[in-house]
Amino acid sequence: MKKKITKAIFPVAGLGTRFLPATKSVPKEIMTLVDRPLIQYAIDEARAAGIKEFIFVTSRGKGALEDYFDEAPQLEQTLRKKGKDELLEILQSTNMESGAIAYIRQHKALGLGHAVWCARRLISNEPFAVILPDDVIAAEKPCLQQMVEAYEENPGCMVAAMEVPQSQTSAYGILDVAEDMGARVSVKGMVEKPDVDKAPSNLAVIGRYILTPDVLRNLNKKKSGAGGEIQLTDGIADEIQEGRPVYGYRFQGQRFDCGSKSGFLQATVSFGLDRPELRDDLMGYLQHVVNDTRKAAE
Repeated sequence: MKKKITKAIFPVAGLGTRFLPATKSVPKEIMTLVDRPLIQYAIDEARAAGIKEFIFVTSRGKGALEDYFDEAPQLEQTLRKKGKDELLEILQSTNMESGAIAYIRQHKALGLGHAVWCARRLISNEPFAVILPDDVIAAEKPCLQQMVEAYEENPGCMVAAMEVPQSQTSAYGILDVAEDMGARVSVKGMVEKPDVDKAPSNLAVIGRYILTPDVLRNLNKKKSGAGGEIQLTDGIADEIQEGRPVYGYRFQGQRFDCGSKSGFLQATVSFGLDRPELRDDLMGYLQHVVNDTRKAAE
């Protein structure tokens, strides 16, 4: 019997150094995109895909991340007294029931593969998802939900993928494609951050994964990969070597790299324009800025 995917790992141990000094006291995952922190977008996407158990791989200084999903009785009481029912409903939607979230510490920054491996005892012998909150994906149907539906038709490891310019392939894990079936591709190899002239394709791995427990056993080897870190892509590539299926999935949607300042700003503009109550003011301001920039360049 095919097992449903009900668990997801969220690797959130990174220091967020690209956003210093903000991340000196605020975990990167709590940084706000319009009016919700990055981690909320990831949690909402996981819920839409049927995830029931959420595993956070954290590090020292992430207390605010844990507090975010706790109840806030005093704040709820204040909103209730003031009749701010809409805000109260929004606030309560961020609460997680007791036991739904587990927190695991990654004591040393040894790579994404190591972070996922740290959660191995909570996964046991069942398929699971991995979501990187830095990758925010705007989609009519949430990305992980798309992948879960594809997984149910073709079980096996699956990674979200998108085409990137050839000049950028050295910044990603890149798929070596055996067969292109449209939305889904069969993978015969994966290379982490290859030199541009050695990239087997321009199909890059994005921060959504559906993995089998075999990948955790592969990661037990703790092989050092690109950058001297334990790479998740290496653990997945071992599945290919052992003859088990690995797929890339071209998701429908727009991905924003919110681990970079530029990507975070682009996401803020895009998500802001998508909000009816913000669209007109924001669009007017952007047009004003563009017009002023053009005049200054003349």
